[in-house]
Amino acid sequence: MDTPDAPAISRRLALLAGVAAALFGLAVAELTTAISARLRSPVLDVGDRFIDATPAWLKNAAIDIFGTADKIALLVGIGVLLAAYAAILGLFALRGRRWMAIVGAIIFGLVGAFAALGGRADPSPFVVVPSVIGAMAAIAALLALGRLAEQPLSDPSQFHTDELDAQSIRASRRRVIVGAAGFATAGWIAAGIGRTAASRFSAGASRLTVATRNVFSGTPSVAPTEVLADAEGIKPFFTPNADFYRIDTALTVPQVPVESWNLTISGLVDTPITINYDELLDRELVEVPITLTCVSNEIGGGLMGTAMWGGIRLDDLLDEAGINPSATQIVGRSVDGYTCGFPVAALDGRDALVAVAMNGEPLPLEHGFPARLIVPGLYGYVSATKWLTEIELTTFEDFDQYWVPRGWDANGPIKVQSRIDTPRALETIDAGQVAIGGTAWAQTRGIDRVEVRIDDGAWQDAALADELNDVTWRQWHLAWNATPGRHTITVRATDREGTTQVEERTTPMPNGATGWHQTVVLVS
Repeated sequence: MDTPDAPAISRRLALLAGVAAALFGLAVAELTTAISARLRSPVLDVGDRFIDATPAWLKNAAIDIFGTADKIALLVGIGVLLAAYAAILGLFALRGRRWMAIVGAIIFGLVGAFAALGGRADPSPFVVVPSVIGAMAAIAALLALGRLAEQPLSDPSQFHTDELDAQSIRASRRRVIVGAAGFATAGWIAAGIGRTAASRFSAGASRLTVATRNVFSGTPSVAPTEVLADAEGIKPFFTPNADFYRIDTALTVPQVPVESWNLTISGLVDTPITINYDELLDRELVEVPITLTCVSNEIGGGLMGTAMWGGIRLDDLLDEAGINPSATQIVGRSVDGYTCGFPVAALDGRDALVAVAMNGEPLPLEHGFPARLIVPGLYGYVSATKWLTEIELTTFEDFDQYWVPRGWDANGPIKVQSRIDTPRALETIDAGQVAIGGTAWAQTRGIDRVEVRIDDGAWQDAALADELNDVTWRQWHLAWNATPGRHTITVRATDREGTTQVEERTTPMPNGATGWHQTVVLVS
């Protein structure tokens, strides 16, 4: 219940005023982040801690529903919750409970500050500055709007007594509307200035400089015709950089200019090494086509892609440091503190890379520029550290990488899988000759056989395109004489070790999905 002297401001207007005050506070916080590259928006800090605390089942559900837009969905969700919270503070501030609004804004600032302090990269107390200043700005806006609501008429004598209350209410509402609009506009301007000023921390210019070096061809990767199956509609063999899936825990892309970047090799090694970007490029660079697969990929999903990766062989780099015989795990650390970890035994001759290039150009910012790890045959959650800054040799007993405490297996070998790319699910096609086609993969083992079944019929061997290497997917196709009706197409693959794709459907948790891919088509 409102206090007796509460201003006659409508609930709707009070709610909107609270949102305007919060927008102003967040914008001031955004402007504050332009002081240093170490500072981040409180919204992003809270989002990061939410990601860290998210149980595996919820993470998988988000990826299933939103795909690679999961981070956008998270930010939208946070925005909705903040708007609702801010609206309630506005109701307190403009309808007689101002102290509750102040306490609520302080809590808002404390949540942001604790989220910043809880970052993976062990930040200093300096990182709480945007949250503190943003909360102070929001409190100032709420108090100012509250005063505007209570401000008396400048000349009440010009109104009759019976009109005075109505005129006072209308004047209060006008002042609050103008004030809220002013704070919202000031916030929009402050946020724009902050984003513009913070753009100086972007690594984009550094990447453009790197792109001019002759170690990068600058031309897209083109697959030989013999590795392409004869079926229109199969996904391109090489995935363009712009279309390559992105699944990671970074709400915003870390900006790491090569001028300040170093890679450290530490832990159970004979000789710790620290090298800069130029020293890395001075080593022998190799280019290898490799298919990457996300452990969150559902059966038939698209969280995978193939690129021509360029970089330095990881085994050569670690041989230079000298691996202690007691080391069993290789841990990659990102600049934001994220970790991956995989067995030392994976250095069995496969083309594991400290990658600096993707399809003939420097790594895109969102795919790990300046350097990342690529380990064929392992799901990305254990191996594909982006924005790499440290490689540590340790043991599985001494260290759990990011995903292990969250219920995922410590080892992540990629399972044999296959996918139908064409015809598409529920597509209506004409009766007659139809080309069924898709891809199959079993990185480091290679694909030996792909079989297709129509409805409950016998399995038929699909024609395999040539294999580019054993760490990329392999395209296949089957000519089908389609008859009218509704048909179910099923595919399964067998790798060169004789392991056939498992029929039983399982979810990606804890070490990758299993099951045969099926699709239903309508033949007219």
